Amino acid sequence: MLVGIVAKRDNKRASFLAAEIRDRLREDDVDVWLDEATASDHDDAGHPVAEMDACDLVVAIGGDGTFLFAARGVGGTPILGVNLGEVGFLNAIGPETAIHEVVLAVDGLREDDLSVREAPRLVAAGEGWESPTAVNEIVLQGPQRGRAGGVDLEIRVDGSLFSSGHADGALVATPTGSTAYNLSEGGPLVHPDVSAMVVNEMCADEGMPPLAVGPDSEVTVRLTGRETAHVVVDGRVTRSPDLPTMVTVRTADTPIRIAGPDAEFFEALNKLE
Repeated sequence: MLVGIVAKRDNKRASFLAAEIRDRLREDDVDVWLDEATASDHDDAGHPVAEMDACDLVVAIGGDGTFLFAARGVGGTPILGVNLGEVGFLNAIGPETAIHEVVLAVDGLREDDLSVREAPRLVAAGEGWESPTAVNEIVLQGPQRGRAGGVDLEIRVDGSLFSSGHADGALVATPTGSTAYNLSEGGPLVHPDVSAMVVNEMCADEGMPPLAVGPDSEVTVRLTGRETAHVVVDGRVTRSPDLPTMVTVRTADTPIRIAGPDAEFFEALNKLE
C-alpha cells in the first residue's frame, strides 16, 4: 500500500498535519510519499506530484487549490481532500477528523471497498498538441484582457455555430468548476450530480448567454485577430499557440476520483458570500 501526501506549500498547519498522517500510516506498515515541498520540512524523501499516479491513494491537505495541484499528477488515483481553506467544494474532510478518515480510506482500499465519486475532467487539443486535463475549466483567451486586448472567437458545439465575435476569451467548465472562474464570469452554478459542460464567453462584445451542453459534446473554438492566444488549464497557462488556430475541448477519458465523504454542496455555496 502506497499513500501520497500533498500539503499546501508554506503552510505550517498543513505541513504538521501531513507529518502526523504519515507517522500514523507508517504504524500500519503503509508506505508514504510526501511531495517535495512538504518533505523538505521533515527531512523526508520527497517525490514530485507528477509521480503520485504510482500511489494507491493521494491525500491533499489545504484548500481547493491544493487539491487541483495534486490532481495534475495523479491520473486515476483517488484523492482524499482535507480542507484547511474557507470553502471546500473538493475537500470534504476537516483537519480534526483527517487522520481517522485517512485510516478509514486505507482500510477501504485494503478491503476493496473505498467510497469514490468520479467527476469529469476536460482536455483541450489543437494541431499537434493536447493539454493537461482540467478539473475546473479550460480557458481560451487573448494575450491580455480588457478593451485593448481580447481575441476574435467562433464557437461551435458539435459542429453547429453557437456564437462568434470579439471577447476577452471563452471558457468551458465542468460542474466542479462551475463554482470557480465560470461563476466569476457570470456563468451558472451546476450541481455535481448534473452531467454537463458549461460554455461561457468572457466579456463578449455581443455574446450569447452561457450554455450548458452534454458531457459528450465537443466544443470547438476558432481564435483569430491577434498574434497569439493562451490556453489556461485550471489557472495555469499551458500553451500559447500562434493565431489563427482551432482548439477543441472535450471531456477527458480519465475522470478525477474523489475519495471519502462527499462535500456538502449547498453548505459550501453559503461560504461564497
